[in-house]
Amino acid sequence: MRCSRLLPAAVLLVFLAVGPAVAASPCNGGIVFEDDDHDGARDPGEPGIADVKVSDGVRIVTTDAEGRYTLPVVDGRSIFMIKPPGYEAGRRNNGLPDYWRNIRTMPGPDLEYGGIPVQPVLCKDFPLARIDRVNILRDESRLRVAVFADPQVKSMVDVGYYKRDIVGSVLVDQVLQEGVMSADGTVERHISEGAPADLGLTLGDVVNDDLSLYPALNEVTASLETSWLHAPGNHDLDFDAGKDADSLLTFRNTYGPDTFAWEERQASFVVLDDVVYRPGQQPAYTGGLRDDQFGFLEAYLPTLPKDRLLVVAVHIPFFEPDGRDAFRDADRERLFALLDDFPHVLLLSAHSHTQQHVFHGAETGWHGARPLHEYNVGAACGAFWSGVKGADGIPDTTMADGTPNGYATLVVGAQGEYELAWHPAGLPDDDAIWPPPSRQDDDPSVTQAMALHAPKVLRRGAYPAAGVYANVFMGMEDTRVEYRIDDGEWKPMRRTARPDPRLLAENVRDDAATTLRGYDRAPEAEPSTHLWRGALPTDLDVGEHRIEVRAFDRWQGEQRASAVYRLADAEA
Repeated sequence: MRCSRLLPAAVLLVFLAVGPAVAASPCNGGIVFEDDDHDGARDPGEPGIADVKVSDGVRIVTTDAEGRYTLPVVDGRSIFMIKPPGYEAGRRNNGLPDYWRNIRTMPGPDLEYGGIPVQPVLCKDFPLARIDRVNILRDESRLRVAVFADPQVKSMVDVGYYKRDIVGSVLVDQVLQEGVMSADGTVERHISEGAPADLGLTLGDVVNDDLSLYPALNEVTASLETSWLHAPGNHDLDFDAGKDADSLLTFRNTYGPDTFAWEERQASFVVLDDVVYRPGQQPAYTGGLRDDQFGFLEAYLPTLPKDRLLVVAVHIPFFEPDGRDAFRDADRERLFALLDDFPHVLLLSAHSHTQQHVFHGAETGWHGARPLHEYNVGAACGAFWSGVKGADGIPDTTMADGTPNGYATLVVGAQGEYELAWHPAGLPDDDAIWPPPSRQDDDPSVTQAMALHAPKVLRRGAYPAAGVYANVFMGMEDTRVEYRIDDGEWKPMRRTARPDPRLLAENVRDDAATTLRGYDRAPEAEPSTHLWRGALPTDLDVGEHRIEVRAFDRWQGEQRASAVYRLADAEA
């Protein structure tokens, strides 16, 4: 962007947080403008936009009547615009949203993946295009957000899996939603002129320690033609950095600030780095927040309306499974206190490579009027791209709790209400036919909402000790799950905290194999938080019997799956 002329002394500054005194520079500013032709450059007649918030992570200023802002030059900080509702941010050449600029006037530490290079402090203009002009098909009553957790690619082979398995699934799911395909049954590359989501969000571990893979992964994500935001994860660190403050320099050189905000008409998003790097210690990181992040939140949160949803997105979960001390308690309680007055809050986290819903209360420091919902999103890479490859050449990569890899969607309404869904991957890439073959073609008990496991045959008259298991991927403690046999009476299934038998069977197959079945074997099955069991009757007629399971999802409604088992007489 070209440099704006010198800013007048009358520029409106609203200092909501106080940092160290630093001499202001006339070039550390710019204009937020209305980009009428959506070309990223300010042309004659394109006006500035007033009252847009711009921050360096410590101070927050607002643009004046002509769209101008200025901030002090503080080496090492990132300047970012807080995108206002009703507008779409411009795009950089790599497809990422153009809302930030790093300041680096002095050389930083010598890092393997480069960190942030020294660069001149130039003025930065931020383009914004009105949504109603650039996307006339967008439904402004609802916000659609695609959520990826832990893509965690370790090689270009994994980038290929990510492209076909995750991004390909998003494109095919859009066909399901919109019913658009070409005459020969193939998925169209650009569907109905719109992106498959209004916003995208990746919850950290973008790569698996090899930060040189960022450009290749970004190219794939950019094909979705959606503004995509990124939180950092523990595998996005510069592990050769000497301190936490330098541990995300390469991440920031690619994605911008590690802590920032973004606003839509239906929801406000706060994305936080919650990985505290501890070089030389074991473990090398823990979950927590920095004082400067709290300063930003204390300045920013009071500016938000409370009638829309507030989404807080991080990598490391706020809850601590199995009593592990994985997040600093004082930081969690301090954050929850800042969120206490907001009636509509959703926490999104990743990191666990499992999937579950947690509702915080007083025991974890939450004292709001209602329990605070945290959705710990399953991994896009599943179990680190492990397991046996299917006919499509992609590893099965089911997670340790039996959840298939995939991505989530968040749909937000106008009054703070929201819906969540999990979309298992395994659908084909954009050249495949519809209906798509699944990697579980030989197992009809696997559906989008759940997976069933039942024995193939039982002895008629045996003690009914065997059961059918339903892994309901979005299940919660209060999810109602029922089953019936041969169109009989519906009966409740019992929630049980044990490993999914489907994955246990895969573990046994891995153990019995005399050669490697995949690049890495499936993970060891762990107790699942969303597994239900129902006993199978053995007093029916000899022959095949149909098992039908239904689960009542709080957002998607009734979901069904079926399987069969057979009763046989046994010789004495």
